[in-house]
Amino acid sequence: MNYKRILLKLSGESLQGTQKYGLSPEVLQSYAEQIRDVAASGVQIGIVIGGGNIFRGLTGAKRGFDRVKGDQMGMLATVINSLALQSALEDNGVRARVLTSIRMEPIGEYYSKARATEYLERGEVVIIGGGTSNPYFTTDSASALRGIEIEADVLLKGTRVDGVYTADPEKDPAAVKFDRIAFDEVYARHLKIMDLTAFTLCRENGLPIIVFDMDTPGNLGKVLAGEPIGTLVNN
Repeated sequence: MNYKRILLKLSGESLQGTQKYGLSPEVLQSYAEQIRDVAASGVQIGIVIGGGNIFRGLTGAKRGFDRVKGDQMGMLATVINSLALQSALEDNGVRARVLTSIRMEPIGEYYSKARATEYLERGEVVIIGGGTSNPYFTTDSASALRGIEIEADVLLKGTRVDGVYTADPEKDPAAVKFDRIAFDEVYARHLKIMDLTAFTLCRENGLPIIVFDMDTPGNLGKVLAGEPIGTLVNN
């Protein structure tokens, strides 16, 4: 596996670390170090981050928030996380840009494919905040969309779980991990890797997904070096 350009999807919940809310400086530092080491090898890195550590629109809707307003609050949460990661990367000597899918200069530049690819080719890490800018779409869908748009070779989904299993390994000790699985088999088994919109986008556009544990330091580099960690999902 030789990936020239990747789209890394990071979980907002993972950024809170052992806290129940907000941002963990330790997790941000760990992520920044892993991204720094991969960027130094010449891989071009686009990043989309969730916002669940701050606000999740769907949860808000269950508590009486208007769904559209709730999703917009979630989009702003992803921008906060994007700025936090940009700051951590810059502290580690990595040039990073925040582009936003909603106009909010000077917080970030307005996203376009041309702008994103120009910065990637210059060797800068590009963090795309604001989701798709539309309600009813998750940040998984945003990561699939941006991965396809920037012509990434692979979508890396960094989670707390080390791959795709036959069942939820946190609930079922008999769950078995897949090293590799086809999109169609994921559909047939009703496995929850990403939401269906995101998953279908990847499948129809031939963007492979690798699900891996980002919370173990060094794993990002190992995945890109072709070590057999995580699960590869492809056609």
